[in-house]
Amino acid sequence: MEMRKVAAIHDLSCFGRCSLAVILPVLSVMGVQACPLPGTVLSTHTGGFGPVARTDLTGQVEGTLEHWQRLGLSFDGIYTGYMASVEQIQQAIQAVECLAAPQAQVVVDPVLGDHGKLYSSMTQEMAQAMAQLCTHAHVITPNLTEAAILLGLAPDALLGAKGADVALELSQQGERSVVVTGVTPEEGYTGAAWFDRTTGQAGTTVAVRAPGDYPGTGDLFSAVLTGGLVMGESLERAVGRAAHFISRCASYTAAMGSDVREGVLFEPLLPLLLGDGLAMDDRI
Repeated sequence: MEMRKVAAIHDLSCFGRCSLAVILPVLSVMGVQACPLPGTVLSTHTGGFGPVARTDLTGQVEGTLEHWQRLGLSFDGIYTGYMASVEQIQQAIQAVECLAAPQAQVVVDPVLGDHGKLYSSMTQEMAQAMAQLCTHAHVITPNLTEAAILLGLAPDALLGAKGADVALELSQQGERSVVVTGVTPEEGYTGAAWFDRTTGQAGTTVAVRAPGDYPGTGDLFSAVLTGGLVMGESLERAVGRAAHFISRCASYTAAMGSDVREGVLFEPLLPLLLGDGLAMDDRI
């Protein structure tokens, strides 16, 4: 059987574990061919390293999409993240429309903001365009801030929400699956509230919260989720695998005393994603 392929449309931060730097190895170890399509290259991620050097690759994305279409390529997954402009978001929509195989999983991480605030590089026009991209998705993975923005609320309107009702509302009456990340079901734990459009079921997956607030964990979560879905896992199983992997990586990183800005030390733990990987029980 031909290896399954995912087109990963994200930025590339050259230092600091986030975006394509974590997505490519995660998908690869899960048995998926990861095909990167970077819209922006940054010297580091934007979380604490000072002013970054960046190169816009919008023209390269356009040329790549045209070339892939001429080759007749199709992908078992389209996974999108940070976009630097409305034009790049529109290119992501084009990729979904032209490159997704009939049974493809389209996963959109609507990177717009966090901690109750819109990111400084985001505009209202970009938020509206991102909402349009989300209508093309089979699964979206907003945090609570992004969920509020997508629902037309103030960015801080849902902070502290449990997430289950939010996931259902964002599903557009069951037309898409939703995973709301960063919910806090109880002290010392973190979780993801989800709604599965294929079964109509909903729930909250809970994992131990390690000390520290690490950049890139959203990318890592959605990468594991995407890999699981493309390999045929249920949404509940894929969410569980992703949540517990992040918890394990964060705990390991905290124990190692690594610089928080560099993200979680996921590389030594990648073997946990092989095969059935992380069982969702007390052995995690």
